[in-house]
Amino acid sequence: MASVPSLAASVHQRVANALTAALPEAGSADPLLRRSDRADFQANGMLALAKQLKGNPRELAAKVVERLPVAPSSADPDSVIADIEVSGPGFLNITVADSAITATLAARAADDRLGIPFAADAGTTVIDYAQPNVAKEMHVGHLRSAVIGDAVVKILEFTGEKVIRRHHIGDWGTQFGMLIQYLIEHPHELDHKDAASGEEAMSNLNRLYKAARALFDSDAEFKERSRRRVVDLQAGDEQTIALWRKFVDESKIYFYSVFDKLDIEVHDPDVVGESGYNDMLAETCRLLEESGVAVRSEGALCVFFDDVKGPDGNPVPLIVQKSDGGFGYAATDLSAIRDRVQNLQADTLLYVVDARQSLHFKMVFETARRIGWLNEKVHAVQLAFGTVLGKDGKPFKTREGETVRLEDLLDEATERAAAVVREKSEKLGLTEAEIQERGGQVGIGAVKYADLSTSASRDYKFDLDQMVSLNGDTSVYLQYAYARIQSILRRAGEAQSPAPHPELPLAPAERALGLHVDQFAETLAEVSASYEPHKLAAYLYQLASHFTTFYDQCPVLKAEDGPAQVENRLFLCDLTARTLRQGMSLLGIRTPERL
Repeated sequence: MASVPSLAASVHQRVANALTAALPEAGSADPLLRRSDRADFQANGMLALAKQLKGNPRELAAKVVERLPVAPSSADPDSVIADIEVSGPGFLNITVADSAITATLAARAADDRLGIPFAADAGTTVIDYAQPNVAKEMHVGHLRSAVIGDAVVKILEFTGEKVIRRHHIGDWGTQFGMLIQYLIEHPHELDHKDAASGEEAMSNLNRLYKAARALFDSDAEFKERSRRRVVDLQAGDEQTIALWRKFVDESKIYFYSVFDKLDIEVHDPDVVGESGYNDMLAETCRLLEESGVAVRSEGALCVFFDDVKGPDGNPVPLIVQKSDGGFGYAATDLSAIRDRVQNLQADTLLYVVDARQSLHFKMVFETARRIGWLNEKVHAVQLAFGTVLGKDGKPFKTREGETVRLEDLLDEATERAAAVVREKSEKLGLTEAEIQERGGQVGIGAVKYADLSTSASRDYKFDLDQMVSLNGDTSVYLQYAYARIQSILRRAGEAQSPAPHPELPLAPAERALGLHVDQFAETLAEVSASYEPHKLAAYLYQLASHFTTFYDQCPVLKAEDGPAQVENRLFLCDLTARTLRQGMSLLGIRTPERL
């Protein structure tokens, strides 16, 4: 794998070298290079430098220009800068040589990773995402954690990070005492073959949960028996644990069926629920209390914070252990941090969790810092996400006011997308099976992209009509651009092959497309460092838009200047398609070859 310097990096290095040569007294000053609508790039560093050196910025800029080799001849393989001018108060407007654009893209095309290097500072990240609850249906509220988390996993792994997935499912607590006690007293309720499908599994659990809840609410003696059963569960009673495990296993069948519809891989070893830290809870509390980080208050073990107070002005503590000896969520979350840091050797703990839990995690992270489990070398980050809204701008609900089942939402997205594909299928001659397959790829891609193209911290409106539209900022628009390129390449056949021709001049639309393709590596580096998949989605939308302009303005198979131009434009098409496919794959979205 060969790392390919971007055009921005190449230009930056040349301007920096010229700056050092022209103004040695400035030391290693940053030219502050950025993309510009006045030229390909603009260097703004002269203004700050002029203040430092007490000089005229335009005069200083002119000195730097004198030291910059400008080779407008496209025959010169080393020419990077074709033109440079001093503008305004001392800006440098820089135009890159067409030959440099094509040569850089050719180097990217020669590499399976498109010339994208592995991160030099790669470490180990444990990412906590996709956290459904045992014996409960997944709803629209589970969508964002799963989709955002899966994209971040893929992006980090692509950059070379070692990523350990953790699905912290809710599989412990009072409700399981109720469910297990009911099953012991009504053994026929699960007297059937093991669920063959996720739908059957959830149907079994739903029926059981409703019956157990009704009895729990109406029968005080059953309620007391259920509470004693919780104690048996925590103590590891053999019969109780066996039935609890049955609930967990049935739920997993259902979870995995939903994740499969979402086209997200979830594996058993990655599912470590609340129960997985049960044996650590007492020791976690002991360590916190002995260190003085946590103190007893009215019988409960608490951690206090100066900046966390309730409406009455009194401190609101993080309760690690309740006064009755029971453990709170904080004890589990702190034990998970201990495990992830000490056993999994993580450098970064990433939590893809609803923004409404931000205060809880702020307190948990600060507690872990106080005792030393988090420090300068090991840090924790909550990737907080907003709410999924309906078209009315309110939290997404059914007409009856109930939370939308995630399965129903995904099925509807697939059906809507299949209808769109069916309309276009006559020209392609797709079979019904192919229509359904593409309907799944388009529909699920649409749902994911709508989520991922919005900053995670913001709420977004769930509008299926817009999501599956061929127009606007949608995954269907991106998928269609990819499929269009594949159609061009198929029509070209073996007679006309993609090949770069650095000696050829580029039309404006070719230049714009080429420069944007070259930004892929820098975009990925930024996205992986900040955990912001929406910036990758924005890059890909702009890429598809640049390709659409190129397609409209630059004939490919009927290029006016002969076979070499045909090959060069096919080359641009092919590299654009590879970049689209790689980028969308990192977002967890499929790219059908025909659409």
